[in-house]
Amino acid sequence: MAGSRLSLRGGAVPPAQRLSRQADALAAAGDAAGAEALYARALAADPTLAGTHNNRGNALRALGRLDEAADAYRAAVAHGLDEGLAHYNLGSVLRQAERRDAADAAFRQALALRPDHAEAWNNHANLLRDLDRFGPAAVGYRRALALRPGWADAHDNLGAVLYLLHEQGAVDEAAALARLWRRDHPDNPLARHIGAAIAGEEADPRAPDDYVRQTFDLFAEEFDRKLAELDYRAPALLAERLAATAPPPGGDLDVLDAGCGTGLCAAALRPYARRLVGVDLSDGMLDRARARGLYDDLHAAELVGFLATHPGGFDLVMAADVLCYFGVLDEALAAACTALRPGGRLAFTVEELDPAAGRPHRVATHGRYAHAEAYVRAAVAAAGLELSSCDRDRLRFESGAPVGGLVVLARRPAGGMR
Repeated sequence: MAGSRLSLRGGAVPPAQRLSRQADALAAAGDAAGAEALYARALAADPTLAGTHNNRGNALRALGRLDEAADAYRAAVAHGLDEGLAHYNLGSVLRQAERRDAADAAFRQALALRPDHAEAWNNHANLLRDLDRFGPAAVGYRRALALRPGWADAHDNLGAVLYLLHEQGAVDEAAALARLWRRDHPDNPLARHIGAAIAGEEADPRAPDDYVRQTFDLFAEEFDRKLAELDYRAPALLAERLAATAPPPGGDLDVLDAGCGTGLCAAALRPYARRLVGVDLSDGMLDRARARGLYDDLHAAELVGFLATHPGGFDLVMAADVLCYFGVLDEALAAACTALRPGGRLAFTVEELDPAAGRPHRVATHGRYAHAEAYVRAAVAAAGLELSSCDRDRLRFESGAPVGGLVVLARRPAGGMR
């Protein structure tokens, strides 16, 4: 986050302030190097300009000169800018420089001076999360949200740190904070869904569309990199099963990449397709899928509704780690059957729920559902599909542990419409 900048105002403008204003204009235009040089000249002429020290700190930070930026913010305070903004900027750059104890002190001073600064609460909580102090971090995010209730990033941060707190073993503390989150923000999709999962309360039959859309819009920019770090294998596993059981690709099928995300399945599906269509709730994910240049059509739509309105439209539907956002699979599988032509194939993955759980599906604290194999088999049959295979395999790693899943191939019977 860029540092907060201060503007100089007045009537007759001394030379040092004139240089500082020119530097402000360059900074606003994105020329950090030019701005920093002019700020330095202004301060050489008048080193008492506290706001100029602060703004030079912003330019230095943008240039990656973090120690110099910290010194500039300290100079701003020393010359009279002893208010929340300068301490907040100092805390932000010290966190970036991984000088965490000093950053903690700066953020605390910023909040003491300006307790209504939502960004300071959020960024101090980010620092506490870096220090594995997940409970205090959650309290900080709650303070930020009390000031800015609709702030999507802070909701995302709170959900993530409650998950970490739960994984750390503080199950009761995480649950109590999750219940407060749900109470205070009943209309927020993350609070409703993730909050219910962490609090151990009854979840919806499927993840709310606005939760999925918000989650993946926020995640889109770093999605591919994060999944590579987790050794994410769902698209490759589905492609392997498809290649082992289907005729060689001839480029003659109408193919749907259901919940296509950034398009990780596209390269494997393209050889089968005369027409490759992708559908996803997240515009951010679709922008990245579009950049691959492999799809003929991309649609921003809810999956079940899209399938239901394209009866008999596809020969192959693939859904890699999409049905893990559904608890009850009946509606989604029935819609997939409707969208397939007779003899068409459905390929999908879900996370596997241990049969010892004694239930068909359960939402986990990260917000995804896991499904029992017996339930998946029964749901496929109830949807009017014939199960071709249902294999166990590792989908990815989560917190260093393997995540087991089911890799499922099914077919719509060739005997006509249901």
